[in-house]
Amino acid sequence: MRFNKETFITGFALFSMFFGAGNLILPPNLGFKAGDMWFWVTIGFIISAVLLPLLGIFAHARLQGTMLDFGKKVSPTFSLIYCLIVYAISISLPSPRTASVTHEMAIQPFFGSSSLLTSSIYFCIVLFFVLNRSKILNILGKFLTPIIFIVILSIICIGMFSEHAPMNPSDFETPIIAGLLEGYQTFDAIGAVVVGGVVIISLRLKGRKSFEENRRLIRDAGLIAGIGLFIVYAGLIFNGALFNGDFEKEISRTELLSGLSLRTLGNIGSTFLSVLVSLACFTTAVGIVTGTADFMKGLFKDSQLVYIITAIIGCVLGVVMGQLDVHDIIVVAIPALMFIYPITIVLILLNILPESFAPATVFRAVVLVTIVFSLPDFLASIGFKDQVQSILEVIPLGNYSLAWLLPALFTFLISTVFIKFLKPK
Repeated sequence: MRFNKETFITGFALFSMFFGAGNLILPPNLGFKAGDMWFWVTIGFIISAVLLPLLGIFAHARLQGTMLDFGKKVSPTFSLIYCLIVYAISISLPSPRTASVTHEMAIQPFFGSSSLLTSSIYFCIVLFFVLNRSKILNILGKFLTPIIFIVILSIICIGMFSEHAPMNPSDFETPIIAGLLEGYQTFDAIGAVVVGGVVIISLRLKGRKSFEENRRLIRDAGLIAGIGLFIVYAGLIFNGALFNGDFEKEISRTELLSGLSLRTLGNIGSTFLSVLVSLACFTTAVGIVTGTADFMKGLFKDSQLVYIITAIIGCVLGVVMGQLDVHDIIVVAIPALMFIYPITIVLILLNILPESFAPATVFRAVVLVTIVFSLPDFLASIGFKDQVQSILEVIPLGNYSLAWLLPALFTFLISTVFIKFLKPK
């Protein structure tokens, strides 16, 4: 493991890609509800929001291809459909959420304007930057991430030594599972699949062609990004738990983050954080729309017209979905995440394994079983819980929205054993 200047630069770049400011509103609320069980929800959250994304980067270090390579062992058609679904989710949910967070934290408290006006202006500016590829945005991004990281660390450290009311008991019956499922909402595992390919392309454009050197660089940089995410997420969860007796029980996610910053940094610090979060949200939205437009452009022989049309569609979707508040977008995202996250998780885990343990046959079997056993969780999340409850009760972990987990693991073990030891030579 060698940490040189380039490793740290790449690690900070990865961290900034994962560190969508919208994610900041999730950990404090999780800790707020967890109360005295904050440690256990932290474990669950770290698994899905830090460990899995880190493994996703490790998988990219091993593959060193594009996002399409993650599912190609299942079939090229499956890989294409998977990528299209991921990008469709990205421009429909996390991208509009950045506008909602900006409105609730930085616009509405100061100006009282409507969400329609905020999201319309917001995505008009996003579209301008996407179409013009301005370098100003990259410069802002380089400075924004370290500043926000320092401000968040200040909130965490000051909060740990501040006076607060006694900690309330947890609202969760199964805190680890609650943390695990809340980690889905960060979209970080999906982000690892998307941004890992961006890093590979960037390294090639710099003239780096050594497979082994790139693998070492990407893995070490991923570790740096993972440590940063762990510090921020764990610290904010702990602070949310510490102050869960100081705020009303029904406080929203954005109000809680604003309240924590006000308690620790005062009025000026809280306002400063709101502005920084808004700018970081903006860079995230530009990155999502640009990435989606680039992907569609590549599918249509580098057509600039397709790039422009996709960018416009992405921004229009942002305005439409941006009319929902942050809580509503999170609720809307649950069904999509119940379906796509399990598939993403198994693709990440299978792609970090040696070829002998994960040939194409194992990929196909595990992914197929994951899709089948994810359907009851998906149907329950869209309002058909009564209809599938009897099925979920039979499947191990079915009552915890993890019906896919043990069947996928069992399928992997059986198919691997069969191919390595029982299949006729």
